[in-house]
Amino acid sequence: MALIDNAVYVEGQRVATHDTLHDTFAAMKAHDGFAWIGLYRPSEEEIRSVAAEFNLHGLAVDDTLAGHQRAKIERYTDTLFIVLRPARYVDADERVEFGELHIFVGPDFVVTVRHAESPDLARVRKRMEETPHLLALGPEAVLYAILDQVVDEYAPVVAGLQNDIDEIEDQLFDGDPAVSLRIYALSREVIEFQRATQPLVAIFESVQRGFDKYNVDLELHRHLRDVLDHALRVVERADAFRQLLQSALTVHSTLVAQAQNDEMRKLGETGLAQSEEVKKISSWAAILFAPALVGTIYGMNFRNMPELDWTYGYPLALGLMTVLGVVLYRAFKKRNWL
Repeated sequence: MALIDNAVYVEGQRVATHDTLHDTFAAMKAHDGFAWIGLYRPSEEEIRSVAAEFNLHGLAVDDTLAGHQRAKIERYTDTLFIVLRPARYVDADERVEFGELHIFVGPDFVVTVRHAESPDLARVRKRMEETPHLLALGPEAVLYAILDQVVDEYAPVVAGLQNDIDEIEDQLFDGDPAVSLRIYALSREVIEFQRATQPLVAIFESVQRGFDKYNVDLELHRHLRDVLDHALRVVERADAFRQLLQSALTVHSTLVAQAQNDEMRKLGETGLAQSEEVKKISSWAAILFAPALVGTIYGMNFRNMPELDWTYGYPLALGLMTVLGVVLYRAFKKRNWL
């Protein structure tokens, strides 16, 4: 059901709760209070009904119907339209899930249109109803509480991303080949997280200017500044995460290049060692080939070979073998082949 909760509040107390928007509108006028209407993935008809009752600007309504908006704040006369990108960390999948929340804030109403499970607006409503002095400050107090909840829910996301980055640092130096894919995947999540959180600063500054212009209670100013401080820390952490991942990617590229260089060096050393061995083998083969050649020639036993009958033929053949072997040995030794 799209209508999650809708109530009318007077001086910080819930005075009317109805099942239909029509009854809520009537009660709001009867009690002269403000309405807080919570919608979850409403139909176009329900959004049009709320828009007609509170005279919401057509452009803001179109954005709500279309969805997939960036985080932003826009003011239409006395109505604020705020888009937030809440997030939650899913431990089972080690990933960040982003939602979308549209908030309309007017002089006597707050309308929230939620497109995902987060943020937990039921918790916000319960907290505000337990602090009626704060709720009595009107729709601006509800806006503060919603902003506070969205920023608070970023904390587990920051912790989850930090844990993922720590794991990546371990993988980097363990030589895990899958680490590059994880760095790229986490980088996309961090970039999306930055897109969700960076506009918060401008949103808070705009809300603060509105609080000044419309003389909103000083206590709300203090609460809002505190939430802004938390939001700034979240933005800084998101920026730091992106830089860490860029550094991790650089380190990974360096390690891969170093590993490739080491492999090439080893291959070069192996090739050099093999070349030296080939030189030695070739040298000894040549040395042994020289006497074998002489012996082969004189082993052919042709009839017309004068040396066979010569008295010094045999010593000459042996001497020739020896001389050739020595000459080749010295030649190869001089070239450091042996």
